[in-house]
Amino acid sequence: MEKATFGAGCFWGVEDKFRCQPGVVSTSVGYMGGHFAHPCYLDVLSRITGHAEVAQLDYDPALITYPVLLDLFWQIHDPTSLNRQGADRGEQYRSVIFYHTQQQMMIAVQSKQQLETSGRYDKPIVTQIQPAGDYWLAEDYHQQYLAKRRQSVRS
Repeated sequence: MEKATFGAGCFWGVEDKFRCQPGVVSTSVGYMGGHFAHPCYLDVLSRITGHAEVAQLDYDPALITYPVLLDLFWQIHDPTSLNRQGADRGEQYRSVIFYHTQQQMMIAVQSKQQLETSGRYDKPIVTQIQPAGDYWLAEDYHQQYLAKRRQSVRS
């Protein structure tokens, strides 16, 4: 198994998009990239911690590759929007790729460069590419939030 971590706005939707991909074995949501130990949702929401809301996934590279995960990452959000996705505003919603290996870093940089030169966007890509740091798991009610809501609607 390998690990990937992405921030692309509210972590509920990001996690939901990756969770259903063949080869993604498990997902969780949490906080990364800040300077505050053991943050809770209210800490991050208050914008005092510097963390991004992220989805972290474990995936089987024999079934899904990191470049395929990156392609999905680029598709599910606007990488030209600084600290904002839709109505969500603040640095916790920034576009960020946290890499776990040097190979992931190189692939992410190349992927971003290809997107920048593709002409797909009129504005510059603001996505940050940073080494993964401490990962703080979000509260249980945030985990697989959208999937739980769909199940409760069906009940």
